[in-house]
Amino acid sequence: PFTPMEEVVRAMNFVLDQGWAFYWGTSQWTSAEILEACEIASKLGLVRPIVEQPVYNLLERNKVEFEFVDLYKKYKLGLTTWSPLSSGILTGKYSAGTPKGSRLEDPRMKVILPNSADLIAKAAKLQAIAKELDCPLALLAIAWCLTNANVSTVLLGAKTPAQLEENLKALAIVDKITPEVKAKMDELVPFVPNEPQPDKSTMLRARHL
Repeated sequence: PFTPMEEVVRAMNFVLDQGWAFYWGTSQWTSAEILEACEIASKLGLVRPIVEQPVYNLLERNKVEFEFVDLYKKYKLGLTTWSPLSSGILTGKYSAGTPKGSRLEDPRMKVILPNSADLIAKAAKLQAIAKELDCPLALLAIAWCLTNANVSTVLLGAKTPAQLEENLKALAIVDKITPEVKAKMDELVPFVPNEPQPDKSTMLRARHL
């Protein structure tokens, strides 16, 4: 529900003052919300948010690569990104259909990802780059996120220790993603910046009870 931004900033600084945390950050906020929080913190002599946690992957780039650009410059905002595999789409497992028991088999995913067919088609195009680098598409997708200088941390959604160990192999792929490789990827799946739109999280925070 709606909470005045000054109250949020003061509450987070209370947490810091108590020694319960060293820093504070945001999750799924818009650039406008983060900017407001930073300005209020500066005005009151308080600690501003230092990190945001947005979705970021090859199929969802707008916030990280367009909306937040001024925040990196002005406040050196860090990012802890999540969903590097776009709900499993960037593993390539949906290219031949929806496997039984997979996430996209859940009817609720049609609401969350109404454009899943388009995303699956885009992911399939990237298989050529993965083959060229001799690595699974999933590792290519995770490693690509790590090549962004503004990304501090990439959160992984592994279900098992084996999945986690496999995903961590992406660290060995990072150096293979040269500017030339990234340019090829952009040709296959172009990024076109769009004006920021409020998402469900934003609308929920603006709701008055």
